[in-house]
Amino acid sequence: MQRRLAAGVRASAGMAGAVLLLTTACSGDGDGGGVTVGGNGEAGAPQVTVTPGNGDGKAKPEVGVQVTVTGGTLEQVTVTRGGKPVEGAMANDKTGWKSRTLKPGSSYQVNAVARSPKGKTTTVTARFSTLKAANPLAVTDVTPSAGETVGVGMPIMVTFNRAVGDRKAVEQALEVRSTKPAVGAWYWVSDTQVIFRTQNGQYWKPNQRVSLKAKLAGVKAGAKVYGTNDFTRSFKIGNSQITTVSTKTKRAVMKVNGKVRKQWKISAGKGGRVRNGVDTYLTTSGIHLTMSKHLVERMTSAWMGVTDKKHPEYYDLKLPHAVRISDSGEYLHASPDRYWAFGRVNASHGCVNMPPPIAAWYYGVTNRGDVVVITGSKRGLAWNNGWSYYQMPWSKWVKGSALDRTVTTG
Repeated sequence: MQRRLAAGVRASAGMAGAVLLLTTACSGDGDGGGVTVGGNGEAGAPQVTVTPGNGDGKAKPEVGVQVTVTGGTLEQVTVTRGGKPVEGAMANDKTGWKSRTLKPGSSYQVNAVARSPKGKTTTVTARFSTLKAANPLAVTDVTPSAGETVGVGMPIMVTFNRAVGDRKAVEQALEVRSTKPAVGAWYWVSDTQVIFRTQNGQYWKPNQRVSLKAKLAGVKAGAKVYGTNDFTRSFKIGNSQITTVSTKTKRAVMKVNGKVRKQWKISAGKGGRVRNGVDTYLTTSGIHLTMSKHLVERMTSAWMGVTDKKHPEYYDLKLPHAVRISDSGEYLHASPDRYWAFGRVNASHGCVNMPPPIAAWYYGVTNRGDVVVITGSKRGLAWNNGWSYYQMPWSKWVKGSALDRTVTTG
């Protein structure tokens, strides 16, 4: 049996599915760099090279497994870990096969069969182990929750347990799939969090399934930093529920799947408290997303430093059916004492006040990620105030991708 070191050959760009279920094999001697087997010395038999080599105990997880052949084509390739097959792809000309990244600190077995044009075969088996991850990278949180029904504006927020050095490698491992196609992009808001949203003006199509797969196992994200496990999350997009609020007309309209469902009167921020050039009593204009729902929410003046009950701006209220739409304290909520203001006067501290029956209805039907478009206010909404990511221009959002690209999810 012939043996030599082999660096492995990269498979061609066009790939087909890997062939599995190999049952016969003979082992080739390897010294860590690669193992090449040439048909037990039989003349005219193809040569098969497997990298990493047989017995390698420090294979790099990010490199994966490569199987190449000269003098023939590959008929079958199987790579297993603990008896389970590893994902990989065959080159179009069947002279190469390459796996995905491998799980750190794990043992693998490779079985491959090749055949020459004259029908002679070569069978090879190799076993190796991958390096352990000194600093494991893992997903610690994903929003939305598993199985959650969300609105058409819902972003996907992925948080990691440590700083990601190689953002390109990690982003390449993130796959978003949806039943109905959408165009979106990832944006890195920090070293530990990346967010996916759809293109401006083109929210998720309603009533479909969306899934995230983070194929992180074996991805090298920095010096001695490796992803150790894959992560999956699926959720459902519900009805398209888009609410438009005008602070000028003091009216709100909700459209469900493009048709008007309900219209009602509101009272928005009254304005008049300017700090550092910002009127903090104005409701912000822009594309908000609903973030959370609270059956009863306590709202106080402590956010502006007013805690003295004798202060004219002091308040401490418990208000029902509150739906949060920003990090700056804006809600759509019931205001039992504001019937005099609905449709007539903006009288709130920045929230959108609603009649209690309407607020209870809205609270009941809304999902996280529903769209609330507020117009008419001089105070603009910052893109990073809550989940207001649609406030950022699309071209700039795409630039926040480590790969500088859009993603089609269909």
